[in-house]
Amino acid sequence: MSFTYDDVGATREQHHCPPGFRPLHVRTRLGEGEPVFRRAAEAVLTWEMHRAMGVGIEAGAERAAPGVDVTVTLAGMIKAPCRVVWTLEEPRRAGWAYGTLPGHPESGEEAFVVDRTGDGTVWLTVHAFSRPATWYAKAGGPAARAFQHAYARRCGTVLRRLSGGDED
Repeated sequence: MSFTYDDVGATREQHHCPPGFRPLHVRTRLGEGEPVFRRAAEAVLTWEMHRAMGVGIEAGAERAAPGVDVTVTLAGMIKAPCRVVWTLEEPRRAGWAYGTLPGHPESGEEAFVVDRTGDGTVWLTVHAFSRPATWYAKAGGPAARAFQHAYARRCGTVLRRLSGGDED
């Protein structure tokens, strides 16, 4: 299966959004220090964050890696097939991005990156670009867009808990 959009890998550039797509950028403070960073990075790279959010994850590998197919299931009904397009594992940054495959309600790419800044603060950034690909995503209009933002914010809340970061 091929991707449902042309700019595969474009989420590597955090504020890039191809023409005709809607951008999403949500950054959440997780806490401070190397232990928080390590736990958060591992939770993102092993799908633990997504599973802890209550979404179904079927992945072709235990860990995110380029080329791994992933199907996210929402509410037990909506299946969203994706493929990991890039990963990142550096001393102060870790994460991955997936691109949509045929059958996904949206077309585009979404990245989940944990980083530790110079002052030791740990952040999760969810960066994406998308556009509706199914009739029900198009019909959802602003409600579908609000769901995407809420999902990105929830990623931060769940990852903060998993990493032992700051209290809400």
